Amino acid sequence: MATKVKPQAAKASKKNLTRVIEVDELSRVEGEGALYVRVQDGIVKECKFRIVEPPRFFEAFLQGRSYLEVPDITARICGICPMAYLMGSQHAMEDALSVKIPQDIHDLRRLMYCGEWIESHVLHAAMLHAPDFLGLDDVLQLAATNKDVVANALRMKKLGNDLLEVIGGGRAIHPVNTRVGGFYKLPEADDLRALIPELKWGIEASLAIGKLFATFHFPDFEYDYTCVSMAHPEVYAIMEGGIKTNRGQSFPVSDYHKVFKEVHIQHSSALTGRTVDGNQPYLTGPLARYNNNYDFLTDLSKKAAKAMGLDKTCYNPFKSILVRMVETVYCCEEAIRLIEAYKKPKAPFVPSSPAAATGYGASEAPRGVCYHSYKLDSDGRVLNAVISSPTAQNQPQIERDLEGVIARNLDKNDRDLTLLCEQAIRNYDPCISCSAHFLRLTMVRD
Repeated sequence: MATKVKPQAAKASKKNLTRVIEVDELSRVEGEGALYVRVQDGIVKECKFRIVEPPRFFEAFLQGRSYLEVPDITARICGICPMAYLMGSQHAMEDALSVKIPQDIHDLRRLMYCGEWIESHVLHAAMLHAPDFLGLDDVLQLAATNKDVVANALRMKKLGNDLLEVIGGGRAIHPVNTRVGGFYKLPEADDLRALIPELKWGIEASLAIGKLFATFHFPDFEYDYTCVSMAHPEVYAIMEGGIKTNRGQSFPVSDYHKVFKEVHIQHSSALTGRTVDGNQPYLTGPLARYNNNYDFLTDLSKKAAKAMGLDKTCYNPFKSILVRMVETVYCCEEAIRLIEAYKKPKAPFVPSSPAAATGYGASEAPRGVCYHSYKLDSDGRVLNAVISSPTAQNQPQIERDLEGVIARNLDKNDRDLTLLCEQAIRNYDPCISCSAHFLRLTMVRD
């Protein structure tokens, strides 16, 4: 971690003191990001969570590709949550081509998605985020002081990976067995049932880790978030349903960019999300899902939340580490339910035919809503692609959080304030690489 703390005007009175905190490279996040904060006379004048990776141009080089190729390409946007991009793009193509997925294929996809949530949540909570609360530099120091927590977290991460491998064609990263319409090959029931004992252990382990994390000291900060998540009338939404907010809005995925927009800001290589009405930041991710969909958690998951000290809603972003562990309990339980009900479908996929159409899709990445839309020509080739990652959408809200956290903690010295700011960013488990793939080019030639 390359951290520069630059107190300026040191000889001035405290009233006129300008403090600059600059972190050139954030640690314990996916990708390359930075932070710049300037406080003058006790007021935050500048606060920039800087996404500094070069754009990756995914939407641009999807143009001209067959709709059948798109999911495997978009999965490469992220190695931590490839399912979010696989499912979102597959849903969009199936929406465009009016492909109806049977419930058994849908359930198998949901089971696979549970594996991604388990491995991603545990990776972040136990190995990337927990050290912040303990004053440690990294998970290696945590392992030296609490070996069992790290060992159990690694075992749980393997459990999530095992689910992905069994269904995803032997690969936990960038699974190759999914396709538009379903799967290339269906897993055997015995291979899935073999995971049930470990999933039962996973319920107890994730509850124990969550209860341990609940003993952390959480900074006193809350924000009245506009929470944005998927929603379904019957289940805790992971990869199905429409969109809802805690402000009373509900709408189909196809209207996503009628309610939220993406805008360029100078210090980011990603488009950033804001509301169309009011130009305000919004929150997507674990806290938003939990606040919007608490009633659809299982009784066991609700008991886990209570055991971790959570109410039915949570507006302290630092407690997102607890919500992730509640969702991990839920996913282990949900995976057992889906495996026990699994019967090998009659066919691995529903066939489709190319057509000129536009489709929309979304799913809940561990970090929040991942939105896709694609316009196809009559041969089923992509004319236009739009992908909105959770981290890009959350960037303005991260900056708003930073302003609030800094305002409450100006009495801290520069080093402690810097570490707290980094922790506030890590609350979001930002996947910076995922966000840096937008391109809009205007070229003027004389």
